[in-house]
Amino acid sequence: MRVPALDKELGMTVYTTDSPGIGGAIRRASDDFLVEEVLVDGSVASIDKTAGNPALGASASRQRYLLCVLVKRNWDTFVAIKNIAKQLGIDQTRIHIAGIKDAKAVTAQHITIENVTVEDAEKIYVKDIEVRPIGYFRDDLSQFYLLGNRFNITVNAVKHSEPTVRRRIAETVEKLEAHDGIPNFFGHQRFGTTRAITHLVGKAIVNGDFSKAAMLFLAKPSHHEHPDSRTAREELQSNQDFAQALQNFPKQLRFERLMLHYLVENPSDFIGAFRQLPAKLQALFVQAYQSYLFNCFLSERVRNGYSLNAAEVGDYVVSVEHSGLPMTKNGKLATAGSLAEINESIKAGKMRVALPLVGFRQGLSEGEMGRIEAKILEAEDVKTEDFRVQEMPRISGKGELRPVVSQIRNFQLEVISNDEECTRQRRTKMTFMLLRGSYATMLLREIMKPQDLIKAGF
Repeated sequence: MRVPALDKELGMTVYTTDSPGIGGAIRRASDDFLVEEVLVDGSVASIDKTAGNPALGASASRQRYLLCVLVKRNWDTFVAIKNIAKQLGIDQTRIHIAGIKDAKAVTAQHITIENVTVEDAEKIYVKDIEVRPIGYFRDDLSQFYLLGNRFNITVNAVKHSEPTVRRRIAETVEKLEAHDGIPNFFGHQRFGTTRAITHLVGKAIVNGDFSKAAMLFLAKPSHHEHPDSRTAREELQSNQDFAQALQNFPKQLRFERLMLHYLVENPSDFIGAFRQLPAKLQALFVQAYQSYLFNCFLSERVRNGYSLNAAEVGDYVVSVEHSGLPMTKNGKLATAGSLAEINESIKAGKMRVALPLVGFRQGLSEGEMGRIEAKILEAEDVKTEDFRVQEMPRISGKGELRPVVSQIRNFQLEVISNDEECTRQRRTKMTFMLLRGSYATMLLREIMKPQDLIKAGF
């Protein structure tokens, strides 16, 4: 089955199911892609304000951190937080999140805002953003509190009949569940779909080439982005004139313009230019390169016929908490002596096979997977110790482990109806939940088998 070229560029060279896809497109409208965050205590950040949002034992008594639900429509998470901070007149580092949410979607998530009152939060007004205070909390929010996300997704422009769509979805989900879940690839939004360069920037940083990294981020064009952005990048690539680029770059390229402002005054300080970006975005580049390598490892595991829900000698495995979350910092290697016991634990849902997110503290697997991973790193001309970025230590990649599959919870095919824009086509609505760190688009990728990712809305 043919895999799109863009998937291959991101390390995803295989599907794990051989069932035919339903095709179609996602994100035709914002309401076609709904995301609601779920915390470890079961609290849900609801898009619907009438649903009520008790969470994490939030109290009415004043504490340091105000807990809110942030609902945004077609906003990048970092940009939304920057605008909220500007409204409040505070530094954006005082706003904390548990996880990044899709930009092309309607999403609801929890945030904490440090030393801000309910009255201050209620005055926030940003178009297509709602901040809903729900109480005070003892701590700043972090990924530690995140369980996962509930998705309500509509696939439009499906050309097959209702019985065919039902059959194909059922067959794909059944095959995925036989693997204990979806292949845990890092999804397209980790890298950018219209301009998939984040991992390339990360590789240049890991190689210590900050000039190349900056020019990739600023000046590498894409056929899929807006013509004004593409033209501005092409001109910068040609003349490397930062002052001219600052005039040419559209206002919506906020992060690029932050770097350009700095480079106009400091044209050779590319490290300083990267430091103008939000700290989490700085770290995202190296993380994206780690993600790309993980995708390559997982693709080759599938291609070579190794199981996703049974360990081989030399594989890493991680334990699973009662909540279902994997304990990715405490893995161990399967040996010939422990293999049978480990595979019994995997069958019981107590452990999962894992692959390395390589870093200066996380080495490769052993056995056959270790040899495969070593060949990939050799082809990339990178070593695990290179992820220690001496020039910007806080964006260094320590590495950890990541399960090869992610559990699908509560999958429901809600309704199949005629597409309002073309009655000869179908609209298919489905709901499901995934644990943190997993991507809904990876389930949709298997169900839809899209051939043109841009037209399909990925």
